[in-house]
Amino acid sequence: MGTQKKYSIKTQVIYIMGVSGCGKSTIGKLLAKELKIPFFDGDDYHPESNIKKMSKGHALNDDDRQGWLETLNNLAKKQLSTNSCVIVCSALKQKYRDILNKGIVKQAKWVHLEGSFNQIYKRINSRSNHFMPSELLNSQFDILENPKQAIKIDISLTPEKIINTIKDRLMNTSEFGLFGLGVMGKSLCRNLANNGFKISMFNRHVDGVEEDVAKKFKSQFSELSQAEAFDDISAFVNSLQQPRRIMLMVNAGKTIDFVIEDLLPHLSENDILIDGGNSNYKKTKQRFEYLKPKGIHFIGTGVSGGEEGALKGPSIMPSGDLEAYNNIKVFLEKIAAKDKNGLPCCTYVGPEGSGQFIKMVHNGVEYVEMQLLAEVATILESLGQNPDEIADTLETWKDEASSYLLEITTNIFRKKEGNDWLVKKILDKAGNKGTGNWTTIASAELGVPSTLIASALFSRYTSFYKEERVLLNKNFENVNNSELNISTQEVLEAYQFARIINHYQGFKLISEASHKSNWNLNLSEIARIWTNGCIIRSSLMEDLVEVFKETTNILTNSELIQLVKKYKPSAKKVVSESILNDITTPALSESLQFLNGITTEYASANVIQAQRDYFGAHTYKRLDDDSEKSYHTNWN
Repeated sequence: MGTQKKYSIKTQVIYIMGVSGCGKSTIGKLLAKELKIPFFDGDDYHPESNIKKMSKGHALNDDDRQGWLETLNNLAKKQLSTNSCVIVCSALKQKYRDILNKGIVKQAKWVHLEGSFNQIYKRINSRSNHFMPSELLNSQFDILENPKQAIKIDISLTPEKIINTIKDRLMNTSEFGLFGLGVMGKSLCRNLANNGFKISMFNRHVDGVEEDVAKKFKSQFSELSQAEAFDDISAFVNSLQQPRRIMLMVNAGKTIDFVIEDLLPHLSENDILIDGGNSNYKKTKQRFEYLKPKGIHFIGTGVSGGEEGALKGPSIMPSGDLEAYNNIKVFLEKIAAKDKNGLPCCTYVGPEGSGQFIKMVHNGVEYVEMQLLAEVATILESLGQNPDEIADTLETWKDEASSYLLEITTNIFRKKEGNDWLVKKILDKAGNKGTGNWTTIASAELGVPSTLIASALFSRYTSFYKEERVLLNKNFENVNNSELNISTQEVLEAYQFARIINHYQGFKLISEASHKSNWNLNLSEIARIWTNGCIIRSSLMEDLVEVFKETTNILTNSELIQLVKKYKPSAKKVVSESILNDITTPALSESLQFLNGITTEYASANVIQAQRDYFGAHTYKRLDDDSEKSYHTNWN
């Protein structure tokens, strides 16, 4: 672990004032030790004449104090040339404080320790070897002029509480740090600030490329007026309350590891790093284990909702050490979207990388939902509908199939550029950032048939072969000219059918991962935090919250069973008509194929096992033998 840095956001002198006996020296020493900066007791700098006068029971006058205060002011100036410091001084009148502040007003911070006369009188009488007799306490209270610009602290608090109050208030330290000001990072900063949190923001400095990003961003939005902006890592880290809470909003992959290494020398034990990017859950587990022996907590956190969600309220999926999560939950739950009951769409998911695993699956389900709508639009276009008419059709579906993606797709088909629809001008090559790929790989590794996610992923890959598609289109004649014998209602029902299968597969993958990794994930709670803020929020998701309270398999729920049976004839008809007319519907088609496969009592896998045994002697088991014995046959 790196050594803790001194508090050096802005070099300053911290004056701790109050009448004699209020505990200035004790608190000053503790604060200086906590901040690792020098401590000076003003009493040690009295000239001999002042000490003799007070020892005889005579109060100091202003002339007596003048030289003493100037000495302390010079001491502060000397210290400020290299470091911050703590100076204890009674400084009971404003003019005394003006002398101490001379030439360093902007760097001087004041703490006033307050207590009653009786309280402090008892303290003085209990002390030994102090040159000031308690009889002079009255004179101190008589001349005390309460400062206007100071943190006032009740001396009845414990020293620990006093020190924490000073650190949190006087130092103006931030409660939460955001590292990385891309689209999502900026939106989360504004969200935190809008919810009343004091934050620090960091973005790297690259000459001529990224300069003063944080400062420029701060100046654009009034809600960030109290935020601190940095391009220096040390200053950023030291601007935060301890334990520090730093959310990393940088690109997934090696960048996260580089950022962690850059931060480590500046961190202290029990600091918390929160990865809010789309990181691979396996890497999250590795980072968790790497940081654990260093005393640093690592919270892998899925965040869904895009730019708007991050600003107004995303769905948040944190995982890692529960104790560390409890230290950040107030921030994440406050900025999260709220479900229909007003509860935050944020929950502690489970250990290690489970939060980013379910975010990965969320994105896989999202891939399918997007693909299904794209296929539906293609079918509606083949039915002769123009983009406005497609939008009108989708609009009528919102009561039965309400979802965020249905809503935005409706808006997309209405958008025009000039006299034509914008969607018709967009190049038909779909990009991806890897999460669909990771989900498909995870499915294969866990042995879970997430066939719709794979289908949606490979559809994007196919789209990317634009030049080859254009070439091969000339070689193969597509029908696409016969009349589709389907209604828009049947298209809706086919769409609804496929969505149920998609959600079955997504949550099945989560359930299997939870079982094999001993994560003990709560599917109902996961569905709940996906009912608002995230990209796949929908009325179906709201229904699943209750379904998962009774089962981990939605295809065993009686209501969903009836819906699947109701929608399946339409799905068969839509897919069949699409195939006959050469309309590409991989996700719609696969939803049918999968349901047929998962509901087939005796599958064709017997043939596969015979083949494997034939060429590789891999053996097989028999239906007429319950002993689990393996058989091999000489097939020749």
